[in-house]
Amino acid sequence: MAPASPLANPSAAPSGATGVLVLADGTVLWGVGYGAAGAAVGEICFNTSMTGYQEILTDPSYAGQVVTFTFPHIGNVGANPEDMERGVHGAVGAITRELPTQPSNFRSVQTLPEWMAEQGVIGLAGIDTRALTRRIRDAGAPNGVIAHSPDGKFDTDELLAMARSWPGLEGLDLAKDVSRTDTGDWTGGAWTLGHGYATEDGGERPHVVAIDYGAKDNIFRNLVKAGARVTVVPATASLDEVLGHQPAGVFLSNGPGDPAATGDYAVPVIKGLLERDVPIFGICLGHQMLGIAVGAKTVKMHQGHRGANHPVQRVGGDFADGVVEITSMNHGFAVDAATLPAGVVETHKSLFDGSNCGIAITGKNAFSVQYHPEASPGPQDSFYLFEKFVGGLK
Repeated sequence: MAPASPLANPSAAPSGATGVLVLADGTVLWGVGYGAAGAAVGEICFNTSMTGYQEILTDPSYAGQVVTFTFPHIGNVGANPEDMERGVHGAVGAITRELPTQPSNFRSVQTLPEWMAEQGVIGLAGIDTRALTRRIRDAGAPNGVIAHSPDGKFDTDELLAMARSWPGLEGLDLAKDVSRTDTGDWTGGAWTLGHGYATEDGGERPHVVAIDYGAKDNIFRNLVKAGARVTVVPATASLDEVLGHQPAGVFLSNGPGDPAATGDYAVPVIKGLLERDVPIFGICLGHQMLGIAVGAKTVKMHQGHRGANHPVQRVGGDFADGVVEITSMNHGFAVDAATLPAGVVETHKSLFDGSNCGIAITGKNAFSVQYHPEASPGPQDSFYLFEKFVGGLK
């Protein structure tokens, strides 16, 4: 069916419509549903990546969000078990311009709609994704409900009430919902064609304790690739629990939700690590909470940064060489650079909007970046950060 207009609000589903997006302002966009049936509420965002849709949808940082893909042909390489970042708790829905086509890739095990149905992720096609993206760009990311009903029957009043009653991501702690609940060693290494993921035995390697606020598995693989032995602990692990593993360094992972909310229990742990001069490396949510721990503030962004083509410049500290990295990003909150205290250096900056993308603490082996140096999907310009962190451990 033709792409829906963001300005059209028919009260009943047009012929052939089996999916709908209902925004909290009353906008109703009709389309064709695929994947899981049902309804899910979340923040509607957009991602500009052309590849890696399976990694994106299984990134726990997307918990509580519906991803609008700006690239129209999503699903053309199918899905497979190796490209999942986590088995559960990623995006609740996906919006695409076109219905996913039959896959054409030798690694494909099933179609994207089949995989999404198994994962409980709702899909909606036939939407004018360019118009929806412009709306998000101009007015900010709205709350909304994505729904799929194979029989085409919807109660739009109920869906609207659902969208309006959802509180939104600001003030919401989602890390504890997507974090691993147990502690364990991580052994998986880098992926190679024909061999899958390498298995490392740990050996005589620097021991990194990774706090899982909603981490992507490829982060741990990159730590292993850089030479670390990795133990993963839950988001709510106490300072004593973290130190009990006798880490050479501590990694703060990515994750969803409002960093200020997660910081209620995470920041005291980070402060304790800093007081003991434990080396720290954080990304995304971990970067934001390191910022809060040293006295900075975080802010909700107008539209966020989500995609695999974001230019970031190295501007300070050990990273003051002016080099530009093309990075993978997924965040709706940011550290406010204007609130960085003395002794904290801004190391990286977005060339899109000038927002903060990295900090380092003077006199300590503690640094963090806003973007995703592990990629998956995205360019691999930033692997050096893993090497810098692990290489500086004793």
